[in-house]
Amino acid sequence: MSRPIAAAAERRRTNRGPADPRAAIRERALALGFDAVGFAPASLASATRAHLAEYLARGYHGDMGWMADKADRRGDPGVLWPEAKAVAVLGLSYAPAEDPSPLPADRGNVSVYARGRDYHDVLKKKLRALAGWTQATFGGDVKLFVDTAPVMEKPLAERAGLGWQGKHTNLVSRTHGSWLFLGALFTTLELEPDAAHADHCGECRRCLDACPTQAFPAPYLLDARRCISYLTIEHKGHIDAALRPKIGNRIYGCDDCLAACPWNKFAAAGREAALAARAESTAPRLAELAALDDAQFRRLFAGSPIKRTGRDRFVRNVLIAAGNSGDPALAGTAEARLADASPLVRAMAVWALRRLVPERRFAELRARRGANEPDSMVQAEWSA
Repeated sequence: MSRPIAAAAERRRTNRGPADPRAAIRERALALGFDAVGFAPASLASATRAHLAEYLARGYHGDMGWMADKADRRGDPGVLWPEAKAVAVLGLSYAPAEDPSPLPADRGNVSVYARGRDYHDVLKKKLRALAGWTQATFGGDVKLFVDTAPVMEKPLAERAGLGWQGKHTNLVSRTHGSWLFLGALFTTLELEPDAAHADHCGECRRCLDACPTQAFPAPYLLDARRCISYLTIEHKGHIDAALRPKIGNRIYGCDDCLAACPWNKFAAAGREAALAARAESTAPRLAELAALDDAQFRRLFAGSPIKRTGRDRFVRNVLIAAGNSGDPALAGTAEARLADASPLVRAMAVWALRRLVPERRFAELRARRGANEPDSMVQAEWSA
């Protein structure tokens, strides 16, 4: 190669950045605060698509209609973005300093992932920075996704070597346990994939046995309709009466299957300051939460993932926890919600009172308040 041509090639290489895009992207991602980085092809195995189709056909997604609406894109990244060649899968640890433990009966238990700032915001900020740097350094087109998009992050993370989908269907990492938020950076760049991760669950079934509602029909298969996380976050209606006692004091999400995983013993506490637990999400008092109106709820949980569930569903959950507490001191809290504007809340106030006050007192309340109840579902709770 002549000296001028060699010099021009060197200038192009220098302008385009480091010679090894994978190593450079990985280094940049770690510098931005991500804890795990891997690369996968922008495709999924046919078995993954078949599993998704069967899952939806069984109705295990409940009323999460968005899963079915875009199933073609969810099951095939090539449909979502045909030009994509590779995916950088990023993991951000939110591992607690210690395993989640039971709380006093008058306190609400919030899932570890929701105790800090909304992870969507945290992940997107880091992903945007990585996407901009990657495009400026190596060219090509990029698109970033968190879990609000029709992307199956967990199978992609497994293909990228970050971990494997455990029997509880969540990703398990040998380094970070069950505590990884996932984001994906799709790119038109040709990037060699990492080796897919092997399954290391073995004969262990601790996660399955830990589930309070037996939401796993089989290992690696979750029926969301019985899952406490689904019921307290995604489910918009009344929660099945048979499942309410099993919810305990969990008012937003559930960590039981995640916390039971023995691989968590290798996980160091998450480092991201924005994900640190807030006071209002750490063992909050049920009586105070039940008294929130919509404006107070929005102020209290501004910037938190809890906000997206809405005040009425959240107070529904709080009243179920109150009813499960066995604490008669919370009867006044439930009685105050009998006049709530939301039938969803009134119904659970009735259910909680039935469990917290003597039968005679409940009969008095039913005669005085139940006779004038306009909603059929609330009426059903009075007469149950």
